[in-house]
Amino acid sequence: MGGDTERNEAITLIPADSHVHSEFSWDARRKGGASMELTCARAVDIGLPALAFTEHLDHTTWLHFTAPALDVDGYLESVDRCRTLFPGLRILTGLEVGEPHWHAEQVGKILAGGRFERVLGSLHSLPVTEGIAEAGSEYLRRPAAEVVRDYLTELPKLITGSDAFEALTHIDYPARRWPADEGPFDPYLFEDEFRAALRTLAGTGRALEINTRLPMDPTIVGWWHEEGGGAVTFGSDAHVPEDLARGFADAAAMAEAHGFRPGPRPYDWWARA
Repeated sequence: MGGDTERNEAITLIPADSHVHSEFSWDARRKGGASMELTCARAVDIGLPALAFTEHLDHTTWLHFTAPALDVDGYLESVDRCRTLFPGLRILTGLEVGEPHWHAEQVGKILAGGRFERVLGSLHSLPVTEGIAEAGSEYLRRPAAEVVRDYLTELPKLITGSDAFEALTHIDYPARRWPADEGPFDPYLFEDEFRAALRTLAGTGRALEINTRLPMDPTIVGWWHEEGGGAVTFGSDAHVPEDLARGFADAAAMAEAHGFRPGPRPYDWWARA
């Protein structure tokens, strides 16, 4: 009975949110309402033990758009201010690095100072004839299944091509804008590609993020465990305070059901049992 009680208590704890954006991320700023201070206040209100502000670091130039540069100094000053305002909340510095395998030199310069505690690797883009396009936009121009396979095929290149990050975020990114007329997104249609990416990530000893912006299909977490994945992190991908730790109770229960357990500190990765 004691063991069952401990497991039930474990999944009711809110894990740290290791993927949060504030006004220092260009897309959160465009949406309005993003605020590091208000997000910290929200964390305290909901009992979140820790969070990482992983602001966008994007060097990719998309068709007709180039993301603004990250104000690193302003961001770090804001983190210091929030740490003073919210001493009971563990606030980690971080980055979400877009396409790090394409921008090794630029990313390396930013990371050289050692000021970032959590670094996520992400893929938002795909090479196209005209240059680089946001992956979701390609659904308007190409068969949906082709877009997903191109995305998942690029992921192992990102993983092996960059050691700048410690966790891979939103491996299921193509599901966010999957065309409704194609029916529900079915990861089994792309099992080989998902497994190849997961196997590559597992081989590097890095973590898989369970991103809750769109609830991750439990099948993917199961494949991660089967392919040797050693750890998971949790990320709401919140761009406004209200979305902080969204869906974390379900995500934690799913991770626990697939053999992952919390570490000794609330902001530790959840490792496989």
